[in-house]
Amino acid sequence: MFDYEKYLRLNKLPLIWCAGCGDGIVLKAMLRAIDRIGLSKDEITMVSGIGCSSRLTGYVDFNTLHTTHGRAITFATGVKMVKPEMTVIVVTGDGDATAIGGNHYIHAARRNIDLTVILFNNHIYGMTGGQVSPTTPEGFRASTAPFGNVENSFNISGLAEAAGASFVARGTVYDALKLDKLIERAIRKKGFSVVEVITPCPTAFGRRNRLGNGSTMIKQLKQDSISIEKAKKLTSADLNDKIITGILVDVEKPEYTSNYQKLVDRLQKSN
Repeated sequence: MFDYEKYLRLNKLPLIWCAGCGDGIVLKAMLRAIDRIGLSKDEITMVSGIGCSSRLTGYVDFNTLHTTHGRAITFATGVKMVKPEMTVIVVTGDGDATAIGGNHYIHAARRNIDLTVILFNNHIYGMTGGQVSPTTPEGFRASTAPFGNVENSFNISGLAEAAGASFVARGTVYDALKLDKLIERAIRKKGFSVVEVITPCPTAFGRRNRLGNGSTMIKQLKQDSISIEKAKKLTSADLNDKIITGILVDVEKPEYTSNYQKLVDRLQKSN
């Protein structure tokens, strides 16, 4: 049996996540991925912003920063610039990263700075009152959309790809064992890496939209998901409302901190 406890701050338990929330599944997947890579606790800095997912940094025994709303990637960029040898992992949510933090998200991808972003997408602001987030599907209810959301939603993974990320993947908490492999690939990748994780919020999203409890919502992810390999053989109509999972982008590109150090070295030699 995997020893999760060696990576946890046991004095911070029990968790505060709601029953049926998938965030604990993502936490365990991350720890399995880190263990398989063989990283020590001191080789990792984990940064989070504000939201349900961002509570995760309080539970793990790494170097951690719990920062302000929408600024997790900004703080993580600072850490990576000062300590480029560190493995820097950002834990964030759909609201934290793509609403108030959206500008930082796209420009970190554009720079291709070597960060791994684990982005929990539960389609709602779960911690702060159930407001519409940038990924709330059209027609679904939220506290700020009691008659149904009329906005188009972000494609988080597509946004990262368009902005220039080296690695983009999408997984679900239903397929937990595949999820840890996606996270492992993302951490190993040199450059800006994103793993979008579709995870249920049974309290703020599920109840309001009568989607059942956490178990029901997780089982529904199985029905709604399709691998990218299978998706390539289908039409766009067949893929309507489907969650395409797997590795969406995996390319080799120059990485920002490496390029920055080359500039520093060149300028120092010229003086």
